[in-house]
Amino acid sequence: MALKWYVIRTYSGHENKVKTNLEKLVSTKNLAGKIGQVNIPTIKVAEMKAGKKRVVEKKFMPGYILAELDMSDDLQFLIRRLPSVAGFVGSPDPQALTDDEVRNLMSGETSVEEEAPVAHMLFSVGEKVKIVDGPFANFTGIVDEIMPDKGRLRVKVEIFGQATPVELDYLQVASNVG
Repeated sequence: MALKWYVIRTYSGHENKVKTNLEKLVSTKNLAGKIGQVNIPTIKVAEMKAGKKRVVEKKFMPGYILAELDMSDDLQFLIRRLPSVAGFVGSPDPQALTDDEVRNLMSGETSVEEEAPVAHMLFSVGEKVKIVDGPFANFTGIVDEIMPDKGRLRVKVEIFGQATPVELDYLQVASNVG
């Protein structure tokens, strides 16, 4: 039988531990032909911390890992007995992922540059927003202009009774203020 991709459920936050245990299982039980790649699905996300934009990798499916397995009853039994493993997706019999599902999950690692169009749709001109980071934190304002190529917004903030335009990064603003 050929290697197919399966989803293993883990305790949330224990994905790295399960991945390490699977890799140890390959070496101790000589299962190199039965267990292939093990992948923790992550996505690169931009976030603001202390006024600085930085890119971090976050798990986009916490509690799940993808493993390439030549599934058998014995292998299933060994994996289920590993610490922090809750089982497989598709119980009682694990279901292999289709090629399209694997391609979608593996391409989940989008770059930060691709986020601008998505963030662009989060805001609309005339929308009331709250500034959550920077020197104008906790102020509310109205979106005046959206600059998707820069990943920024121009927001009119009322300071001392006068509307002042402020240019902000998407990450510095929260929508749905009301």
